[in-house]
Amino acid sequence: MSTQIVILAAGMGSRLGRSLPKPLTELSDGRSIMQQQFDNIRHAFGTSAQVTIVVGYKSEHIIEAFPHASFVHNEQYDQTNTSKSLMRALRQSGPGGVLWMNGDVVFDPEALSRAAKSVARDQSFVSVNTEKVSDEEVKYTTNAEGYIRELSKTVKGGLGEAVGINYVARGDKAALIRQLARVDNQDYFERGIELAIDQDKLRFEPIDISDLYAVEIDFAEDLERANLFV
Repeated sequence: MSTQIVILAAGMGSRLGRSLPKPLTELSDGRSIMQQQFDNIRHAFGTSAQVTIVVGYKSEHIIEAFPHASFVHNEQYDQTNTSKSLMRALRQSGPGGVLWMNGDVVFDPEALSRAAKSVARDQSFVSVNTEKVSDEEVKYTTNAEGYIRELSKTVKGGLGEAVGINYVARGDKAALIRQLARVDNQDYFERGIELAIDQDKLRFEPIDISDLYAVEIDFAEDLERANLFV
């Protein structure tokens, strides 16, 4: 069965100050942020991967740029956060697990090749960077068995940062959907994961990609840093 992959790209991305959706921002090698994600997906999973993009803000531009993808529309993109975009995509996904990523992350192709091993085992995971722990980023802690315990921007004593590449296994998906539906409209999807871990006893592995680059593009300086790698 081909891998199901979701790219979350509904937001306005206003902090970067561009007229088009942020995932269409051009990198120094001429590709858009989203095009390098598609290239990385093909590198790790081949051409059979089923890619669904959650769109909202100026959705027509993304649909025109990637006509062969499938699309889920979040019409409330200006009132909701990534929790509700992911919920919509998971509800419309087929049987099996789903790999998803934020649509504004520039990352090393090897990050998905490494993740593919856990996808093949159908093990839920969160990709992490243990090299830095910034206050404004989503941080995590683990339990005694090494699985994710806490996952949010308010975590104290975080072991590292979540980089925005994640997977929910087939057997875990229904619980995650249920928790995503419960959280506040302005919550990030990590809140749904955290509740599913706490209340449904889901096990998410942290996959360490600290030796690889992964840059979330929020500001112009992030784009400059990402362009050093591509």
